[in-house]
Amino acid sequence: MNAHPSEPPSAPPPPPANLRRIAEVVVVLVTIGLVIGLVPRWFSHRKLIAAARTEDVLTVDIISATTAKSSWGTPLPADVQPFMQASIHARANGYLKNWFVDIGAQVTNGQVLAEIDSPELDEQLAQAKAELDQAKAALDLSKTTADRWTELLKTASVSDQETAEKQADYVLKQANVEAALANVNRLNDLRGFEHVTAPFDGIVTTRNTDIGQLIVAGSGAELFRVSQTNPLRIYVRVPQQYVYAIKTGQKAQVSFLESAGKNYEATVTRTAGALDPASRTLQVELQVDNPNGELFAGGYAQVRFDDAATVNALTLSDNALIFRAQGMQIAVVNSSNKVELRSVKLGRDFGNTVEVLAGVSATDRVINNPPDSIADGMVVKIAPPKTNSLAAK
Repeated sequence: MNAHPSEPPSAPPPPPANLRRIAEVVVVLVTIGLVIGLVPRWFSHRKLIAAARTEDVLTVDIISATTAKSSWGTPLPADVQPFMQASIHARANGYLKNWFVDIGAQVTNGQVLAEIDSPELDEQLAQAKAELDQAKAALDLSKTTADRWTELLKTASVSDQETAEKQADYVLKQANVEAALANVNRLNDLRGFEHVTAPFDGIVTTRNTDIGQLIVAGSGAELFRVSQTNPLRIYVRVPQQYVYAIKTGQKAQVSFLESAGKNYEATVTRTAGALDPASRTLQVELQVDNPNGELFAGGYAQVRFDDAATVNALTLSDNALIFRAQGMQIAVVNSSNKVELRSVKLGRDFGNTVEVLAGVSATDRVINNPPDSIADGMVVKIAPPKTNSLAAK
């Protein structure tokens, strides 16, 4: 029996082409189904994550500090005082004999305001004159005696001692005459004070006496008060940050509440030269002409320094302020949309806005109405600017 070599087993027949196509179609369909089902869910998940992150970021409104026109647009309070004012008191004792002017009267320098009856002073003056006559008579006698003793001394009829005594008595009598004359002059001057006169041109603003009233020199109450009201002095206190803008000769506008819409030009005449340590302000004096007497001394006025245009101040809404233990602060959004808390120094309060002296610039993005939870470094989102619907129409 012949042995035949073994033959390799034959390979299985390939699957039909139809089955292979069906498998490929199934795989494609499954892949498409997965894509259709998973991709929308993935996008939805991403949107949810983005929305959650967006809700976690605080949305804020921002404002900027604005530049006021030198901040002199807001007037400074001022006091109006007369250019000169004097309280008139009596220098002679007695009773008021008569008064010649009343309140509101225009008087001139040296004009008699009132007359005082002082009979005691008249008697003192008469006595002083009599004492002066006595002193002069004693002086004449002493001079005659001294001259005679000098002649007798030449003939050795009197001693040197007696002559020296007579000469000394003559000198003493001269001094007595001078003393008596000085007393007469003093009483004459006092008698001149029986006429109360005005010290300068002005207006009588007060009369505190009447006929028959007892007048006590020195310690008594004032009889009259005289004020010079043309020009008037205006005193205003300027905040420290503006003192270098105040110059002598600078013009300003003065207004009064009772004269709405009318301004009066005033001129800076002098300053105190030093700040008041209590208020950190500089007292400035101005003068305003008052030829018709329409402005009244002792009143209240408002002053605007229009020439101080070189001084600028920033103002900010008071809604942007944060009151904390660290002091007054504001929240600023930087270029990375992160919050920076800054301490600020405030000036004057203008109502809805305040003056900011330090801590902010006109380019800073300041958060308006910051929440209490605002913190340094917090990331925020800036809300779009609000449009004015009325303006759009």
